[in-house]
Amino acid sequence: MLNWDDPIVAAKSARVQSNLPPVAHADNDDDEDITVKKVRLPREKSASSTATKTEDSNDARHGVTGLEEVEFGAGRITVDDKKMINCRADLNQLVPFKYKWAWQKYLDGCANHWMPQEINMNADIALWKNPQGLSEDERTIIKRNLGFFASADSLVANNLVLAVYRHITNPECRQYLLRQAFEEALHTHAYQYCVESLGLNEAEVFNMYREIPSIHDKATWAMKFTQSLGDPNFHTGTTKDDQRLLRDLIAFYVIFEGIFFYVGFVQVLSMGRRNKMTGCAEQFQYILRDESMHMNFGIDVINQIKIENPQLWTPEFREEIIKMIRESVELEIRYAHDTMPRGVLGLNANMFEDYLKFIANRRCAQIGLPEQYSKASNPFPWMSEMMDLKKEKNFFETRVTEYQTGGALTWE
Repeated sequence: MLNWDDPIVAAKSARVQSNLPPVAHADNDDDEDITVKKVRLPREKSASSTATKTEDSNDARHGVTGLEEVEFGAGRITVDDKKMINCRADLNQLVPFKYKWAWQKYLDGCANHWMPQEINMNADIALWKNPQGLSEDERTIIKRNLGFFASADSLVANNLVLAVYRHITNPECRQYLLRQAFEEALHTHAYQYCVESLGLNEAEVFNMYREIPSIHDKATWAMKFTQSLGDPNFHTGTTKDDQRLLRDLIAFYVIFEGIFFYVGFVQVLSMGRRNKMTGCAEQFQYILRDESMHMNFGIDVINQIKIENPQLWTPEFREEIIKMIRESVELEIRYAHDTMPRGVLGLNANMFEDYLKFIANRRCAQIGLPEQYSKASNPFPWMSEMMDLKKEKNFFETRVTEYQTGGALTWE
């Protein structure tokens, strides 16, 4: 016979009558690879209406992870249920969107897809093999920057996959994080492709972050923040822990990707503007465009966390962040002097000091901090053009008319 009873009510009744034992869940102290926490989502129409009534206090503070038990009959998600951190709503439901800007950034990232092999490296190979093609200072710029970026993008990818992802409790933002992680792998691929094309010593280049002091110092500075977020015992949910997450996000998005990358970008792209190493420079231009999107996404996440949790943005916390930014500027200035001990390509290390202070002022303003360096100016205004994804412009004697998906770059 057909049964017109409410299937959800029937299922709930069957559960009550069942004599089966409850599902066993791994303890946090067990050595299992995967720990599943039993966190019940509410059954009411709003998934957050009774979220804090029966939860264990620790679980209730730091939110869900996406690995919770699937509860039959739980309520549907609403926009108001969603939060950037410490969210109790089901993370396995992408919609409805609360942060439409995050979804748009994901779509933009997909539309901007490219692959390293699409870029012709023949001119670079010929120039590199020609003993008179480049000066020793120019060769140092290429090798040092490949050495820094080859490990830097791996560090960023590890930070995303092993640390940041589990603490961001919003599905559309997680969707973009997955795209970003792929792009970081793509960038590492690009550096490997450059190294292989030029016939460089792979072990020398990829191990530079453990051999060259100025590269090592930046990597070491960043690593402590990944270790902080990657600590398996770390959870958000208190003011102190939420500030720790916010600090570590600023360290990676505002400083590592927003300050530490810019000396290298300017140096390599300057060579391309002089018709030298144009293949490497083109790779770096696409990487710069991607990284600019990553940084802007991260800044939007940081500012959203501030809006939703204004108690985190204390005067003491702001002073801590300002100190981090000023410290990072000094590290990047040392890197500029190391990679460019003498003037070359119409550039010198002193120009980078001014540029880095200008960049740091912009980063401060983007997250609501006062500018730290008076009278800092931008000696490289052409860099802003390099980050414009849609703009038609002349570039290394070719013209990019669209930065398209599927490797379908169109050139005139």
